[in-house]
Amino acid sequence: MLQNSPMYAYLPVKDVARARAFYEQRLGFRPREENEGGVAYEFADHTGCFLYPTPNAGTSQASQAFWVVHDLEREVAELRAHGVKFEEYDLPGMTFRDGIAVGEGGKAAWFKDTEGNILALIQG
Repeated sequence: MLQNSPMYAYLPVKDVARARAFYEQRLGFRPREENEGGVAYEFADHTGCFLYPTPNAGTSQASQAFWVVHDLEREVAELRAHGVKFEEYDLPGMTFRDGIAVGEGGKAAWFKDTEGNILALIQG
């Protein structure tokens, strides 16, 4: 059933143009498709996300999506070089070192987009 189908993240945004500038200029995304409802981006293994306008953007206090990366330190450094700011949270069993959380479960880093969405990188 659904386990065999690709899944995509919806990313709510208040201002599509502002969000696109962040995702395309700071994160390096290239749009796959644009329509009056928003903008779709595609990633590895046919995964992706869809930016769509809504006044409810940025209201979630939880991560909206995450990427599994092979070299977390390199990805964090590259994103920082493009002006991305990383968040640090008080998480049980995790210690932050230069924006990267380290714990028994592995390593992760979080940042927010221009709309207040929390996004994560996970060491895979």
